[in-house]
Amino acid sequence: MEDVAFLQFQNLERDHWWFIGRRRSYFAILERFVPRGAGQAVADVGCGVGGMLQNLRRFGEPAGIDSDLDSIRFCRRRGFARCLVGGAGRLPLRAASQDLVTLFDCLEHLEDDAGALSEVARVLKPGGVAFFSVPAYQFLYANNDRVAHHRRRYTRSGLRRKVERAGLEVVKATYVNVVLFPLILPAVLLIKLRERLLPRPDDQRTNLSSTPPRPLNALLAWIFGGEGRWLRRVSAPCGHSLALVARKPG
Repeated sequence: MEDVAFLQFQNLERDHWWFIGRRRSYFAILERFVPRGAGQAVADVGCGVGGMLQNLRRFGEPAGIDSDLDSIRFCRRRGFARCLVGGAGRLPLRAASQDLVTLFDCLEHLEDDAGALSEVARVLKPGGVAFFSVPAYQFLYANNDRVAHHRRRYTRSGLRRKVERAGLEVVKATYVNVVLFPLILPAVLLIKLRERLLPRPDDQRTNLSSTPPRPLNALLAWIFGGEGRWLRRVSAPCGHSLALVARKPG
């Protein structure tokens, strides 16, 4: 991928309401379980172009990990020196070395998500925290997921079981993007119906292909991002995505 494409995605992560909203919500939840403070060992698995690394600096200087060498090079040029090439199934980290490991919308891309969860458990220190975010509900799997190379979507109970089988203790599991879900749900179902009736095999569009007009984009970001204030304390029964926090026993 050329630098211009990386820059386009960097701008998308900075400006698009979905990226803004998820950062605000996820870090509001995460800060309930991980204290702010430099010096903690932090790793972001599947870091991509580094959209979450700046926010992770509130806990410690993060190591970004991604299987794509060009993405890692781009992260380093952005000033994130501790970025490593590696797959989620075999992390380039020592056992019991990390205070915090995050996988933001990463698990759904992996063929062996259970193996990746076991690796997270391996590299966490006893008492260390892991944060996972994933798309919710397999019945919502549509062309957007295929274009993004998603292998699956999750339910809260299914993700919880997989995390617990890896030896981690779930301390928080909630659906997110809750307020907008009543609008998203019928929209996705209509898209799936259109795909069935009028298939377009070459359709490469996703829900991130364009940014709404600025006032609408700001409103959507405010709605999604504001959920973190109350999802810190309560867990929602449904939503378009899932957030789960787990701790390594001991």
